Amino acid sequence: MPHTKFDSTSSTAEGTKAQSTSERTDQSTETTTTCPECDGRLIVRNDQTHCEDCGLVVDEDRIDHGPEWRAFNATEKNEKSRVGAPTTNMLHDRGLSTTIDWKNKDGYGSTLSARKRQQFQRLRTWDERFRTRDATERNLKHALGEIDRMGSALGIPDATLETASVIYRRALEEDLLPGRSIEGMATAALNAAVRQTGVPRSIDELATVSRIDYLEAARAYRYLVRELELPMAPPDPLEYLPRYASALEITAETERRAHDLLEGGMEAGLHSGKHPVGLAAAAIYAGSRLTGETLTQDDVSDAIDVSKVTIRNRYQELLEHEITTSDSTAAD
Repeated sequence: MPHTKFDSTSSTAEGTKAQSTSERTDQSTETTTTCPECDGRLIVRNDQTHCEDCGLVVDEDRIDHGPEWRAFNATEKNEKSRVGAPTTNMLHDRGLSTTIDWKNKDGYGSTLSARKRQQFQRLRTWDERFRTRDATERNLKHALGEIDRMGSALGIPDATLETASVIYRRALEEDLLPGRSIEGMATAALNAAVRQTGVPRSIDELATVSRIDYLEAARAYRYLVRELELPMAPPDPLEYLPRYASALEITAETERRAHDLLEGGMEAGLHSGKHPVGLAAAAIYAGSRLTGETLTQDDVSDAIDVSKVTIRNRYQELLEHEITTSDSTAAD
């Protein structure tokens, strides 16, 4: 029968290590402060704070500020979480205020009496007055509502609308509003936001859903960018290409050729001083000519809202540059 050799040295070392680990654990759960009665040493252990000298219990059964429910995955956590909506710059009060529902019903779904309806109507009136107590808040509320309305009409992402709201708030803080219409500055802030975030929306499209005309929108945009010193890169026609290609339902080959034509023209500086929407439309038409796809200038003009004269002039420039580049490459 085999005998097991017992190593007393190893056992003693392991016991000492376990004891030191236990001591470190106990020490990590203790916090020493000063007793308010005898100035003795306070020890915090197991959610209880007591004095080591006089035994005074200073704190016991601390409040747990965490949730009373448990969740074992992300889905359960989202379903059980009971919090309000996140703060947002798209609302003048950042969404921190309360709103009294317009439905005249109680918690059980029953209709309120006439007296209660009158009372709640007065409460709604006073609630609205407290939410916008001065002219600045009323201005901001109206402008952010305009930004949200235009963004919804053009399908602009919420992140871009948040950026536009921040830009308008900056303009309001810098006192740039006097002498300018709220609608004009809201349109300018939204135009600056779509330019900064790379969303393909031109100022012409913004003017169609805005309450001001194109000239006022362009003037307000230039004023806003100049006064706030916003960094603005030149508009990129390539950003508009996928959107218009999808609207015209062209083939992938035509879109690829249009992209190559537009990219080559931009490298040669043909986009300088040209409208990006017109260049994108011309590139799509030129690409259809090269691939033999049936696409007329009228189709492109109606879908993109660009004149046929602009398409005709720009696409000829792109094709001429393409031919010149091909000839020089063949000669080399």
